[in-house]
Amino acid sequence: MAQHQDENLVKNTDEALAVLAVTDQRAFAVLVDRYQSKLLRFIRTISNVRYEEAEDILQEAFIKSYRNLNSFDETQTFSAWIYRIVRNETISHYRKRSVRPEGHMDQEDEEMLDRFAHQMNIAAEAEKAEEAVTVRKALDELDPKYRDVLILQFLEEKDYKEISDILHIPMGTVATRINRAKERFKVIAKKHGLHYSYE
Repeated sequence: MAQHQDENLVKNTDEALAVLAVTDQRAFAVLVDRYQSKLLRFIRTISNVRYEEAEDILQEAFIKSYRNLNSFDETQTFSAWIYRIVRNETISHYRKRSVRPEGHMDQEDEEMLDRFAHQMNIAAEAEKAEEAVTVRKALDELDPKYRDVLILQFLEEKDYKEISDILHIPMGTVATRINRAKERFKVIAKKHGLHYSYE
């Protein structure tokens, strides 16, 4: 019977599960299962922390989100809500440290950054692994407000509305920030030997 109920829970939308999770922990467990790997990747991309540290940050973010389920605004997507909490927790975490951590890249990180480079129409005269490291360096040099919008759009595949909800900025500001971010990234990328393939 419990198994059947869990199967029924899985059929729910994220937003319905968030409402159910206020009184049913199993609903929150389904949400954790849906978002854990995506959010771990997001944390590592915006902060460059090691995997174990990202897990700690995510654990704290999940605890905070569970405690604050009553504040979930059903007019937003659950995705935007949880990404905002995770982003804030990540920022809070590395603000407590005097320096930005230097993580080690694994194959998944390289593939992700390679995908980002492809979507941004950039290329390098280098091996793929070296290109990924260079893209990471270029991203790290961007002001966080520009880095975050690029990551949310190109890696997390969020639309303008979700980015607006995650960052708490108007959609017009999202569009402006993305355009500026792309221009700034282009300048930094060239400095690191990356170039736009359409040029």
